[in-house]
Amino acid sequence: MNYQNIINEIEDEIQVYFKEGKVADYIPALAHINPNQFAMSIKLLDGTSFNVGNTQNKFSIQSISKVFTFTLALQLYGRSLYKRVGHEPSGDPFNSLIQLEYENGIPRNPFINAGAIVTTDTLLSKYQDKSFDYILDFIRTSANDFTINYDKEVYSSELEHGFLNMALINMMKSYKNINNDLEKVIQTYFKQCSIEMNTEQLANSMLFLANHGVNPITNKVLINEAKAKRINSLMLTCGHYDASGDFAYKVGLPGKSGVGGGIVAIVPGKMSICVYSPKLNKQGNSLIGTKALELFTTKTGLSIF
Repeated sequence: MNYQNIINEIEDEIQVYFKEGKVADYIPALAHINPNQFAMSIKLLDGTSFNVGNTQNKFSIQSISKVFTFTLALQLYGRSLYKRVGHEPSGDPFNSLIQLEYENGIPRNPFINAGAIVTTDTLLSKYQDKSFDYILDFIRTSANDFTINYDKEVYSSELEHGFLNMALINMMKSYKNINNDLEKVIQTYFKQCSIEMNTEQLANSMLFLANHGVNPITNKVLINEAKAKRINSLMLTCGHYDASGDFAYKVGLPGKSGVGGGIVAIVPGKMSICVYSPKLNKQGNSLIGTKALELFTTKTGLSIF
C-alpha cells in the first residue's frame, strides 16, 4: 500500500474544511496560533515514516499527555488505580464538574481532565517534586528523542487561566481523592499538558502501543502487553471525550486528542499515526485531524472493525 500517496490525497481533500472550527481560545497562548496548519505523520513498526504538511512545527500536546501519565500510573499501581479513577466512557465534556459531583469525586476515566489530575496526583505520591521529570523522561524515552521539552508560555497561560481545572481538583480534594499539595499537582498537570512535540515525534512516541508495549525501534519494554491492551481500549472508548463513540464509528482506531490540535491514533500491529490541525470541533477535538483519520481508514481499510 502506498501510504505516501494516500496521505498526499488526504491533504488535498481536507482543504475544504479549513473554514470550519475554531482554535482553543480559552487558553490565551493557544488563541493566536496560525489556524490553517496541517500535518500528518505515519510511523510503521519497522521504522519507516511517511509525512505530509508542516510536520516539523511543534505544538502543545495537551490531553495527549494523559496517555503517558496513565501508562506510568498503571505501571506503578496496576488494578488498584481504578479505586481512584474509573475506566468507563463519560459521555460528558472533558471538564465537567457535574458528573464528578454525582460520582463522589471519582472521575469516570483517566482521559477527562479530572481523571488525568488524579493520575498526576498518584505520580506525585511516588515521585514527589521529581514527578514532571519522570513524565518528561518517559515521553522522551518513548519517542527516542531527548530534545522534547515543554512550552513555558503555554504553561504560564494555563496556570493563570485554569479556573475550571482548579475547581475540579478542589472538588476531588473535598472527596479525599487528592493526596498531595494541590498547587504541586496542578502545576505538574499543566506542565505535562504544555509539553510540545511535532507530529513525527508524537507518532514515534506512541509506537509502543501498536507493538504490545514494546518500542519496536529501540526494543525497550515500556509496559507489558496486558496493560498496553487496556490503554488502547481506553483510547478507543474514552480518548475523544463525549465524541469518543463518534470517533470509533467514523475512524475505528484507538486514538487520543488534545485541544492543542493534535490527535494520535494506533493501528495495532502495524503503525502509529499523528495528525495536527489546530481548529477544533464543538467537542474540543481537531476538526480536520478527525476528518483526515476518517479518510485514512476509509482509503486503507485499516480500521480495527
